[in-house]
Amino acid sequence: MAPFDRPRTGGSPRSVATAGDTWWYAAVAAEAAGSFSARIRIRMRRACLAAVLLLTVAYAGLVLTATGRRWGDAALAGRLADPAVAQFLREHPSLRGLGTLSLVLAPLLLAGVGALRRRYALTGAALGTVAAALVAAELLQRYAPGPHLVDASGAVVRSGFPSSTSVLAAGTALGLVLVVPHRLRAVVVGLAALWAAALGAYGIASGRLRPGDVIAADLLVLAGFAAVVALLARKGKIRPAPRRRLPPQRLLVAVPLVLVAAAGLATGAYLLLSCLPGPGPLPADLARTAHRCGQALAAGTGAGVAALLLGLLRHVDLDPGPAPYRLASPVPEDPFPEDPDHEIS
Repeated sequence: MAPFDRPRTGGSPRSVATAGDTWWYAAVAAEAAGSFSARIRIRMRRACLAAVLLLTVAYAGLVLTATGRRWGDAALAGRLADPAVAQFLREHPSLRGLGTLSLVLAPLLLAGVGALRRRYALTGAALGTVAAALVAAELLQRYAPGPHLVDASGAVVRSGFPSSTSVLAAGTALGLVLVVPHRLRAVVVGLAALWAAALGAYGIASGRLRPGDVIAADLLVLAGFAAVVALLARKGKIRPAPRRRLPPQRLLVAVPLVLVAAAGLATGAYLLLSCLPGPGPLPADLARTAHRCGQALAAGTGAGVAALLLGLLRHVDLDPGPAPYRLASPVPEDPFPEDPDHEIS
């Protein structure tokens, strides 16, 4: 018996077959599909709650505490003390325009892939989740309690926690999970996640974003798409994918994605212990360390949320399966009625 055929506690109730449904298939596999959907629903619901909890911790630690704000200021100012960053930005001035252009084309690519595959409902769900995350980010920037931030000239600037551009980049990358076929999901989403992580690191290097803005955007997007997949599982819109060995093209993307996530988070956590700011401004060397720490944490979080979502949906196919048979007439109460006069000789 396959793992998804085992009944689990809390599974979905068996649906009643109606005209036009595959009643004989549902009678055999309804309990199995319900138990599989229940497990995925519980798994994604936990992932959503964990992302919201981490987002709350990041907000409390990086926005509401004085130490977190000083660390963000040090990471922002440390780019000026890092000659490698200054030289890179000076030698590649066109990267900013390319990043903006890619952010404009990314949602169009997401919508185009979904339209070409005729997955209109899933495409609408992906674009709607990105839009909802952008609205939530805008509301947090405007109305979430926090101190007033000032720039180098002393002017008050609006909080960028979480970053709208990072929400758009991460939302497009994770939105491909819903519209890309299962066999290509790891490759396409992995490449898009690496692009989103690179955009976040570049935003910190250019001084437009703080590390906490990028980290919060990634967690917000993860919570949104985990909730969407949990809702799809609740409605029975998922099915188990065939278990095959990973082809080499998936490993070529999945391994770098996991390495970026692990190396970024580990390096950022190590550097964070050595650059926690105390009272007063940080020296130039510690500010440079804080800047590199922020870049590592932002890149690791961006790659980590994509790797986590791909891992949670490794054996889950979000495409609707083909119906083996559709009954046009009303369904009989008993498809195999007993004949008391029939004898087996």
